[in-house]
Amino acid sequence: MAKDNQGYSLFYKFIETYLPTGFKEINRNDPLILEIEELTQQNNQFFLIADTIELKIIWISQRSKQMFGFTPEELSPYYFFEATHPDDLNRHTLGRTKMMNISNNLFAAQTGSYLLSTDLRIRNSQGEFPNLLFQLYFFYSSLHNTVFHFHILTNIDSFKKRKNGCHYYVGNDLANFRFPDEELLMIGSPFTSREFEIIRLIEQGLNTEQISEKLSLSAYTVNTHRGNILKKTDFKTISDLIFDLQKRGLL
Repeated sequence: MAKDNQGYSLFYKFIETYLPTGFKEINRNDPLILEIEELTQQNNQFFLIADTIELKIIWISQRSKQMFGFTPEELSPYYFFEATHPDDLNRHTLGRTKMMNISNNLFAAQTGSYLLSTDLRIRNSQGEFPNLLFQLYFFYSSLHNTVFHFHILTNIDSFKKRKNGCHYYVGNDLANFRFPDEELLMIGSPFTSREFEIIRLIEQGLNTEQISEKLSLSAYTVNTHRGNILKKTDFKTISDLIFDLQKRGLL
């Protein structure tokens, strides 16, 4: 696959071309749209454009039918949340909250752009849960006085699986808005599902004995997890770690 295709240059061209109209009345036979649909077919991707302030999807690519079994007209904006794997639902909820915070901050500043990306398992039309990379590129438009986000989903089942943790990035380094590679996918949380579960329970105020009882683990095992959690970070206390995770939108 050509490097230029992986550089997302066509997506930026899409934004530049259709931003003046607010991404309305896009002609699906436009050569640019046809070229992007071909690219996303090759890359096993799907994309949409939305007005985040008005909470409205404006345009959806044809790939929705192949990846999720719904035409653009049929696809509900709530589908992705409803179809999220139960083990990823908490992260998805946190991501949605972070998405609204980003949009509100950009709208208040009346300028800027931001990137949020994570991986989630989403049910497809066959009832399977492929791992998808969610990449949301937010940008304020003074022309329309709103915040749009360009939303790309990429099937990353073919990539080497992380042993622990999940991909997660939030920030304004748009160098991370690119076709996924192993380096990009390694950005994020290093914790296992069990470790993250313990972190969430500590955040809720539970002590070792209470966590032990809730998870049916020995106090020794819980304390071992607590020690391993800190070993994976530069923090000296769990409280400092929790504050950092909250700031980053992971809790």
